[in-house]
Amino acid sequence: MKINWKVRINNPQFWITVGLSIITPLFAYYGITGADLTTWSSVRTLLVNAASNPYVIALMAVSTYNAVLDPTTASLSDSSRALRYKKPKRDDL
Repeated sequence: MKINWKVRINNPQFWITVGLSIITPLFAYYGITGADLTTWSSVRTLLVNAASNPYVIALMAVSTYNAVLDPTTASLSDSSRALRYKKPKRDDL
């Protein structure tokens, strides 16, 4: 699996997608809204509960895997063009 990690790691959009791929399954599984996480102890409790639940960990892993994949390619790797990028490609309008 060839992925241009250097470009992805330096792209804020990648981190937003990965963050959401971890947070969304947590909120969905536990039925949480932002209003439920008003103290650090509630955040800690959520993280401890999630870490001890194999199903939630699997949900987060699958979601993160999907966030890393490039759906525009036929394989699990980036395209040969994307592998040559030095920075994320921008479409200038």
